[in-house]
Amino acid sequence: MGKKQFTKEESSWMLYDWANSAYSIIITTAVFPLFFKAVATDAGISDVNSTAYLGYTIAIATFILAMLSPILGTIADYKGLKKRFFAFFFAIGVGSTAMMAFVPGDNWLTFLILYTITAVGFAGANIFYDAFLVDVSKEEKMHDVSSRGYGLGYIGSCIPFLISIAIIVLAQMEIIPISFGAASKIAFLITALWWGLFTIPLFKHVKQHYYIERVPNPISTSFKRLGHTFKEMKQYRPLFLFLLAYFFYIDGVGTIIKMSTAYGSDLGISATDLLIVLFITQIVAAPFSILYGRLAQRFTGKKMLYVGICVYIIVCIYAFFLRTTFDFWILAMLVATSQGGIQALSRSYFAKLIPKHKSNEFFGFYNVFGKFAAIMGPLLLGITAQLTGNTNAGVFSLVILFIIGLVLLAMVPETSIAKKQMNVS
Repeated sequence: MGKKQFTKEESSWMLYDWANSAYSIIITTAVFPLFFKAVATDAGISDVNSTAYLGYTIAIATFILAMLSPILGTIADYKGLKKRFFAFFFAIGVGSTAMMAFVPGDNWLTFLILYTITAVGFAGANIFYDAFLVDVSKEEKMHDVSSRGYGLGYIGSCIPFLISIAIIVLAQMEIIPISFGAASKIAFLITALWWGLFTIPLFKHVKQHYYIERVPNPISTSFKRLGHTFKEMKQYRPLFLFLLAYFFYIDGVGTIIKMSTAYGSDLGISATDLLIVLFITQIVAAPFSILYGRLAQRFTGKKMLYVGICVYIIVCIYAFFLRTTFDFWILAMLVATSQGGIQALSRSYFAKLIPKHKSNEFFGFYNVFGKFAAIMGPLLLGITAQLTGNTNAGVFSLVILFIIGLVLLAMVPETSIAKKQMNVS
């Protein structure tokens, strides 16, 4: 690849996206929700209650991480602590995912407790993984490295997902003598093994190069640093503006991703067709994520974020006129062109703005904005859909979030100017 060659640190960092994306699709999106619904039904829990319980569980896990993120990040900025915190949450995530394979019978409450632990482990590890970007890559390559990571993630998630779905389908067709529940538990084990195996390069090759020297009372000092950062937020005005813009547009992105299956079901699309659409979306998203990174090198990350937001505005408008399965395919492919790119460039754009020695602290804030953003979009979609009696109108209402995000992003100066304003090196 010549000058485009990635270093061993960059490649090892990117491979973690390949590793943990198995969790995203199998546990978060596809297999676990279906498995939990089946377990809850067997236990005599109604569909309405089981969906509500799963929703509460996701909200609890999200709230825990939102509260812990800046505190953990501030502590982990000290020398030698970033990888330790990453390893701690990684172990929690992988371990609890594997444990779900050994829970007996219809113990739905135990599954929800373990799911909460897996979600905290997954999201907690991501805080420190994202923050490692400043350690592994030079500023001029961050967009490319971050986007390549997302691309690898989409490709990597397809392999364990396909294996898991094949086992489940063969079980349901009674070609192999196991139940749907047993097949799902095998999928959980596959996820844990995949996630663990491909994280080894990160442990071996990625190191914390930027840090703050340790002090005698790191926890109390970290709280003081966190308070100081809040007080000094005026100094970081461009950064704060970007986080506000991110809060709005990433809320729209996340809502469309999380609600797509339910939206498709409302249109009468079968579960099998939805899984196929989900799988193809992952494949299409991979090269487009990489393309966004390449184009950001040429046109700047901010301009490509504009492109991504505009694509999502088109998605929201098109959704208003959605009627057929073919329309849903078009919508899904439009989303696939930009969902990875907009997330990857948001991560690298933010990494370019922050002071490197405080990367964990600032990525903690980044995580808080991302987590709390997950609340407003679904609420807006749900209220609009109920008031109008039209799910299409609910999706269309998300255009408000993207427009607000676009306007706020336009107020953020280019990274070089922003860093001068913040006096960040």
